[in-house]
Amino acid sequence: MEYHYPDEIKTRLRRIEGQIRGVLRLMEEGKPCKEVVAQLSAVRNASDRALAQIVAENLQQCILTEQEAGNKDTKKMVQEAVELLVKSR
Repeated sequence: MEYHYPDEIKTRLRRIEGQIRGVLRLMEEGKPCKEVVAQLSAVRNASDRALAQIVAENLQQCILTEQEAGNKDTKKMVQEAVELLVKSR
């Protein structure tokens, strides 16, 4: 599969990568559990937002492709996207 997502998504994923490195650093420095958990929570929230954006971008592209091919019934694609998001939680 080809990924043609905006640079914004890649930037978001790089930020998450940095957050993960930050969590590891906190653990290596022996920081309190509360700080580690707070940072992991931020990572999870950022990851959820990135996931939703990726699914939305993909859904949009799939719908446009189907419509260009003459298929106006995209209900199944939307349902699959929703299921994908639900499974990711």
